Amino acid sequence: MSFAAPTTRKSCLIVDDSRAIRLAVRRILEQLPFDIEEANDGKEALDACLKHMPNVILLDWNMPVMNGIEFLRTLRKVEGGGAPVVLFCTTEADLAHIREAIEAGANEYIMKPFDREIIEAKFSAAGLL
Repeated sequence: MSFAAPTTRKSCLIVDDSRAIRLAVRRILEQLPFDIEEANDGKEALDACLKHMPNVILLDWNMPVMNGIEFLRTLRKVEGGGAPVVLFCTTEADLAHIREAIEAGANEYIMKPFDREIIEAKFSAAGLL
């Protein structure tokens, strides 16, 4: 009798107030080895992280309740909050926003709109694939 080695799936939290964006990212990630959770804003995302810290977070900047940069700064201060790879996915394309995100603890920065190729390239660069 032979047993297959267990596969270790990574977890990804998609944080965006746009349902359409969350769905598009989910469709891309479902083709990759990730368990996926979603959050509508930074507060929901923080609550999800405190329950189970994901391996990677795809994060929008402009959201109600708690925006992406506030979420990231808070996340990096909580226990285990330094571990997830955080990829900002946003329309904020100016250098000041990129610098602020990196200084707050973002690992990568993806401009919207994006596609599967871009997501896979960023995930590969971050050592997630």
